[in-house]
Amino acid sequence: MAEQDSSFEKRLSGGHPNSLGNTIEVVDEVLADPELLGSLYQCYFSNDEVVRLRTSNAMKRICQQQPGWLVPYIDRLLTEVASIKQASAQWTLAQLMQQLQPNLTPEQQRKATDVLKHNLTYYNDWIVLNHTMQTLAEWAEENTDLKAWLKPHLDHLSKDERKSVANRAKKLNQLLYF
Repeated sequence: MAEQDSSFEKRLSGGHPNSLGNTIEVVDEVLADPELLGSLYQCYFSNDEVVRLRTSNAMKRICQQQPGWLVPYIDRLLTEVASIKQASAQWTLAQLMQQLQPNLTPEQQRKATDVLKHNLTYYNDWIVLNHTMQTLAEWAEENTDLKAWLKPHLDHLSKDERKSVANRAKKLNQLLYF
């Protein structure tokens, strides 16, 4: 297994940036041997943007099947991954936090909310905005302070020139406030 483990970064690199490359094979290996999750997580810190994108995709896929495996990584996701200046890391972080929300401690929930609020305010990538809006809106259903914070952001984003952003903001606005 050590050979597989050390080759994740190499195996996640190359090819067209929008392709999955070997992501599915890496996910399957990690699902078969959870001890490899740490080696996959380390690929978030590759110098290669494509590796980081595929690592994000792999972590999302693993979380969908085994969310409990990512619970020990929550604090690191909220600090280390949250500080990665790459849209794919941030949109996946929103998805991971949405999925891991039942496992968040109150402090982790506060930190996750702060990170996502920051991303909704400062990122301009349409995918980051869409996934972040979705997660925050779901959380706002039971958090009146977050609901109040989110309203002007949804109002603003509902006028975005990108239809997917504007439509998502309008839809969430209707669900939360009407």
